[in-house]
Amino acid sequence: MSVPNCRKTYCNQRLKILSSKFQLHLLVNEKKEFVDLQVASHSDFYNVGKVDTHIHAAACMHQNSLLKFIRKTYQRDSERVVREVGGKKSTLREVFQCLKLNPNNMDIDALNMHADRETFQRFDRFNEKYNPVGANELRALYLKTNNYIKGEYFAELIKEFSDSLDDATNQFAELRLSIYGSNPNEWKALADWFIDQKVYSPKIRWMIQVPRIYNVFHKLNKVKSFEEVLDNLFRPIFEATLYPQKNKSLHLFLKYVTAFDSVDDESKTDEGFFPELPLPAFWTSKKNPPYSYYQYYMYSNITVLNQLRRERGMNTFLYRPHCGEAGSHTHLVDGFLTADNISHGLRLKKDPALQYLYYLAQIPIAMSPLSNNSLFLEYELSPFYQLFQTGLMLSLSTDDPLLFHFTKEALIEEYAVAAQFWKLTTCDMCEIASNSVRQSGLSHPEKQGYLGDDYLKDGPDGNDMHRTNVSQIRVAFRFETWSHELEILEHVAKR
Repeated sequence: MSVPNCRKTYCNQRLKILSSKFQLHLLVNEKKEFVDLQVASHSDFYNVGKVDTHIHAAACMHQNSLLKFIRKTYQRDSERVVREVGGKKSTLREVFQCLKLNPNNMDIDALNMHADRETFQRFDRFNEKYNPVGANELRALYLKTNNYIKGEYFAELIKEFSDSLDDATNQFAELRLSIYGSNPNEWKALADWFIDQKVYSPKIRWMIQVPRIYNVFHKLNKVKSFEEVLDNLFRPIFEATLYPQKNKSLHLFLKYVTAFDSVDDESKTDEGFFPELPLPAFWTSKKNPPYSYYQYYMYSNITVLNQLRRERGMNTFLYRPHCGEAGSHTHLVDGFLTADNISHGLRLKKDPALQYLYYLAQIPIAMSPLSNNSLFLEYELSPFYQLFQTGLMLSLSTDDPLLFHFTKEALIEEYAVAAQFWKLTTCDMCEIASNSVRQSGLSHPEKQGYLGDDYLKDGPDGNDMHRTNVSQIRVAFRFETWSHELEILEHVAKR
């Protein structure tokens, strides 16, 4: 047996042992855990802190909420100028007339934004679902920050979503906004939108997602090299860090940003084979750089930026890319080397060695089984519960409620379906919720409020059962199993 195969077999055996240990733990201790939780008064799944760790701002709302909002704006602003193309201005009424639509006669089916069978393994069709009634004009008007009305409608929708979080007990969301790197003015425009539209909410944390679409901008002659993309992405933030008084709006906005994300269709194969990768200044090809190239330069720039901001007493950023949803397993290698957290991680199911490494390093993973069910992997084939049994640090997230969910409380819907399908106990669900708080961008004091003052400590010492509703028996099992696994590896390494 070759050395790589030997390692793969060893990792596979260890994972099976870890899963079996959890099953044995439940047989022996499940009732004890339930009794343990009875002590934690006024603390149940609905009262513990929960964070939607992976949700895109442009699809954070419920379909019915968007439809009602479109009708409301049509009744309120029908004669308002909302669009300008080629010097010609159009009122809201004229936009809908041009599309031959009457919002008062539209319903959810006409909106046609729910991902269904036709989107499975078709990311192109999935992207089209972002267009209300298939009209890109409405997407630009209602779901974008940069338009004629300066993103006012999008801001109103975000505020409505924020209000819904206020009604949900102890629930937070980390919304992703896009910066493309096509020009250096994107950051200021986004910061001005954030401040002018007053979209701040104590229930929302903000992340910046960077689509991997250099090839699109190169084709449109917006950039000539990959270095220009990186320069447009990072120079404005470095300048705001060095000279905050000259970049006040961006400096203020960055205080509310917790992390960066890297997004696009992972199932796309890299364009060509690159035995040697040129520096960004010399990447002038029309081909899109490979996934690993994006990850390295995102990671390296964020690392340097964080060091600078740390020295100046400013907040820093995590790197939490989409990783392992589809495509090559090497993406998960890149994530392991560069990411603080990842989103999806489905491909870990196929690679025992990487799955074992992610377990040992306890790299947080935000999984979205309902989203995956519509795009890349049927629900019954999801590795979520197997990874949970093994002991990886998983959270549940919604991804795009507008496209995947049917209720206004999308995160609770995600938990409810998972609980029914995998027969999760209260302790299971609260453990997952606790993981979501730990891996989120909430501040240290906020995490103390939901996890306990000593949440940074390992094992039961770091778990306040009265706040997390996670049994000390469960936490002790997880910690002892993980510690034992590290001891085994240390022993093997000394052979």
